[in-house]
Amino acid sequence: MSSCTQLAQPSSWSSTCLLVNRKTDFFGESQVHTATAEGKDLAGASGLFHKTRENMELDSPPGRPAVSCKGSELYTQGRVFTFNTVEINVQPSVKVKNGAPMSIICHADISKSADFQLKHNFTIFKDGKLVFMAVSDKDDARYEVPMARSSDTGEYECTVEAGGKTKSSNSLHVWVTGMTKPILTAEKKEVLEGEVVKLRCELPEEVPPLYFYFRKIKMNSTPKEKYVFEAYKNYSEVEFSVEEGDNILQFDCFGKRHVQREFDSSEHSNKTLVTVREPFIKPTLSVKPSRNITEGDRIQLECSTVVARMRDIEIILQKNKTILNSVRDEKVLKYSAVATLEDSGEYLCKVEQGRASKSTKVNVVVSELFPKPTLAASMNKLDENRELTLSCSISGFQRAKFSVLRRNSNGDVLLETSRNLTMRVSVNDTGSYICKAEVKGIVKESKPIRINVYAPVSKPTLSVVSGLPEVVLGKPLQLICRSARGTPPITFKFYKGNVTKETVTNDTYATFLDENVGQNDKKGYKCDARNNHSSGVKTSNILNVTVVVPIRNASLGSIPYGEVEEGSETAFLCSVKEGSWPIHFRIFRKADRDVLVFEQSEHADRVMWRKGTMSRQDTGTYYCMASNRANVDVKSHPITISVILASWQKGVIVAFVLISIAGAVTLALWWFLCKKKKAKGPSMEMSGPALATNSTSEKLARQHNDGDYYSVAAGSGPQLK
Repeated sequence: MSSCTQLAQPSSWSSTCLLVNRKTDFFGESQVHTATAEGKDLAGASGLFHKTRENMELDSPPGRPAVSCKGSELYTQGRVFTFNTVEINVQPSVKVKNGAPMSIICHADISKSADFQLKHNFTIFKDGKLVFMAVSDKDDARYEVPMARSSDTGEYECTVEAGGKTKSSNSLHVWVTGMTKPILTAEKKEVLEGEVVKLRCELPEEVPPLYFYFRKIKMNSTPKEKYVFEAYKNYSEVEFSVEEGDNILQFDCFGKRHVQREFDSSEHSNKTLVTVREPFIKPTLSVKPSRNITEGDRIQLECSTVVARMRDIEIILQKNKTILNSVRDEKVLKYSAVATLEDSGEYLCKVEQGRASKSTKVNVVVSELFPKPTLAASMNKLDENRELTLSCSISGFQRAKFSVLRRNSNGDVLLETSRNLTMRVSVNDTGSYICKAEVKGIVKESKPIRINVYAPVSKPTLSVVSGLPEVVLGKPLQLICRSARGTPPITFKFYKGNVTKETVTNDTYATFLDENVGQNDKKGYKCDARNNHSSGVKTSNILNVTVVVPIRNASLGSIPYGEVEEGSETAFLCSVKEGSWPIHFRIFRKADRDVLVFEQSEHADRVMWRKGTMSRQDTGTYYCMASNRANVDVKSHPITISVILASWQKGVIVAFVLISIAGAVTLALWWFLCKKKKAKGPSMEMSGPALATNSTSEKLARQHNDGDYYSVAAGSGPQLK
């Protein structure tokens, strides 16, 4: 599309028409190109038109004055103007039919202080991209689109610049309704069944993204449709497979595009005709001797076809999706078998070559030659060593070969080749039995019957699961009842006293959990067992269970308590408030680690330990622990024992202390006297002779008086003491 627009140029370039060619590239990008008009080469003058309104200047060619879009050279002193509004309109309307002419009109309403000529620089944008520009003395400019297309749909806006002032219009949405008619082409005009038809649908002059819809049209059937979204192309390609029964096919296509939350659709394309040829004819499936036959007769099926070429042809015979036979690169398939009731049903013959496939179906009915035999037993449940009779028969039919068999995981075991079997049974004869009947090579078997042979149960034994016949008070008691022999299932009953507590059916044993065992529970337990043997019920012996009461509240005391004289005897008493006997008592002394000093089991709730001779090393903290079969250790509060000196030891110490004090005093007195004596030494030497004479007189006086003695003082006569 192109439009010729008058651009106002300087006076030296009078009346020059600048042709602006507007083209749309493959991805819908608008491009503005310039060309020459009226014999003047304006390619250089037009310069480079940028797509955004931020850069809108024309580079002038060499030797020519620059063409400025600003028009500032027109503004002079005293010429005042202002923009009132800039408006954009479209003719004939904002919704234009595809292919119709369209005009985008940009109008500037300007107020002037005087009547002077003003050059206007008009630019029109679509979705923010430049599509048109012109310079004119007039107040409006027209962007002519001779044939509007869907790619012209968008938001239009115009900007007017004059005398250094610029104003823009509001945006205007223009919608070009309708799309160009698509063009459909087929790769081949003639195809074989099983091949594909490749189609191409193109929407010329439309801009992606686009939606393409393809249709395969057959006579008297609903068209099959495929759709493809193309984000970057204005064409699309698809393939349709040619199926069995397709003869003459027609194809067409149409397109859609998304416009403001709505879809715009094109008209349908031209219809393209494609002829289909058969690579082979539909197969023929024949049944001999007929489609209705009797068991024992031989059935023969034959499937055939006629093919254009033998290469890669395959014939397959199926029944209920099970392949019975197949051949390759042949025109005929044969299958034969002795008919049974299971052979009744639908048979399918299928011929395949590449993607092509054709099939034929037939129904075959096989009539029953004789009904299935019936096996009867004299009894289904019986005791061991009893007699069992099995009889095989066919209702209303006698001429058959019978056999009686026992089912086994490794294969059926033949027991008798006649209609009747009598035998004395054991437990090992328990199992499933069948009989078979054969007529004209057709073998049928009866439904299996179950025979159960029972051995009597032995007297059951009742015991505690944990082993010992006891239970800790507050803990549940689990019992087990067991029969050494007896054919399962065995029904066990548990009793507490004479009350039935639980009934369990199992193979060889059953368990019972009594969660309500009391301290004074004196009732015995028993169980009985029975199965389907005629001998009846067997009962166990009565089991009495001991209830073990856990230890409660252990305490430790001593005599004497607290302080003990060294060397004396001390008695420790460890007792419990409650607990079943025997009770295991242990006494510990705390040191760096707890030391066991006494251990003993008693059939009593207390124990006495006499410690004969206490020593200073026995001072410390003591505690005791008690336990019984409840396996719970109960610890007492600790007591403290202090070993002190005995009374005689205290007396010895006191005497020793007193003697030591007396000795010390005597020693001090002696020292004092000695010191005083040394102080009187000189005076005694001067009166030496007199002292000597007095001494001699004293000795003589003592010799004459045995009972009394006299002391003579110095310088004095004798005196009676």
